[in-house]
Amino acid sequence: MSKFIIEGGHSLSGSITPMGAKNEALQVIAATLLTRAEVEIDNVPEILDVNNLIDLLVRIGVHVTRRGPGSYTFCAADIDEEFVMSRDYVRRCAGLRGSVLLVGPLLARLGRAYFPKPGGDKIGRRKVDTHIQGMLNLGASMEYDPKLEAFLLTAPADGLRGCNMLLDEASVTGTANIIMAAALACGTTQIYNAACEPYVQQLCRLLTKMGIAIDGISSNLLTVHGLGCTVGTTAASHVVLPDMIEVGSFIAMAAMTRSELTIKNVSYPDLGIIPESFRRLGIKLEQRGDDIFVPAQEHYVIETALDGSIMTIADAPWPGLTPDLLSVMLVVATQCKGSVLIHQKMFESRLFFVDNLIEMGAQIILCDPHRAVVIGHDHQFELKANDMSSPDIRAGIALLIAALSAKGTSVIDNIQQIDRGYEDIEGRLTALGAKIMRQD
Repeated sequence: MSKFIIEGGHSLSGSITPMGAKNEALQVIAATLLTRAEVEIDNVPEILDVNNLIDLLVRIGVHVTRRGPGSYTFCAADIDEEFVMSRDYVRRCAGLRGSVLLVGPLLARLGRAYFPKPGGDKIGRRKVDTHIQGMLNLGASMEYDPKLEAFLLTAPADGLRGCNMLLDEASVTGTANIIMAAALACGTTQIYNAACEPYVQQLCRLLTKMGIAIDGISSNLLTVHGLGCTVGTTAASHVVLPDMIEVGSFIAMAAMTRSELTIKNVSYPDLGIIPESFRRLGIKLEQRGDDIFVPAQEHYVIETALDGSIMTIADAPWPGLTPDLLSVMLVVATQCKGSVLIHQKMFESRLFFVDNLIEMGAQIILCDPHRAVVIGHDHQFELKANDMSSPDIRAGIALLIAALSAKGTSVIDNIQQIDRGYEDIEGRLTALGAKIMRQD
């Protein structure tokens, strides 16, 4: 198992460019199964989760060509249906959260698809009910296969049928999965309470290039005009957006290390409320074209509510604040001036990593699995170095940010969790002046 050894207390300087968005890349790569033609995708992050999904596509029979760093061509002219129905396929899917996105396109194209319990972060229960109910709404039937410990979804003999549906929650991956299944359904599908994150919008734009008409892109009411069981034959190209979670992580690193940093090519209009959320923590940001400049600050003061009460920062469906940044913002708050309540609504175990921060000297009250009160030190008391283990991707990067600001040498184990979501993070941060060593 690999670990990071971090010598904290060093300032960062220079510029850094975020990688392509992991969550978008997983969706658009899965969508290549909906056409027999070539699909070119650029700005693909070369991280563990994405690489594992690409490897799974190769095993399915997709011809994948790496044209250069972050540039791939996918051609799903032929699919190995025997492998897709095998124990080996189910086992591999169970270890990869992103594999859930293959269910919709495989069900639409082959008429059958296994739905194993997906792997990924250990952050509490993550329901897949929205995905399955969406497939059932489109006419699929479902049975449990006890030998493979997975659900088998089967489309009717004449294919999936378009319908109107109201999602029980605005699930991003659930919405993406249903869109892809509806793309080859007979008739029109209306999806209400659909997630409308930029990454879902990007998926819809790729599908329109592949010949699938979709109305209402960027809204929570999507209308998908299915191709009627006809696998697409239209070639397409696509560029993945910058990862907004990396952008937020770099803002946090600059603040915690009191450094001056420029974050390049961030696709600012697609960041939504993220810049304003950091400003509420007292962090100054300047938009310079499509870049963000973070000046060095000795102090940053948390805003209070209009009535003087403690501010709450909570996650919410887009255009609200993404839950993937709450761990990072919690770490930043430990060195703010003032107090803040962090409310993680969507995942019940994501705040348990704060025990590591408390050991480092942070003042945090964990109220319950969803809420934590942070009393900022205003840099009057530096965090202390610590030996830690990364429980998930976002907590891992949050602990790395804390270690960069702490005096002394910290060790973070289980960093394959960080590798799942951040490309060559130690090399990119070392170029900014950080002292990080990977030990395998």
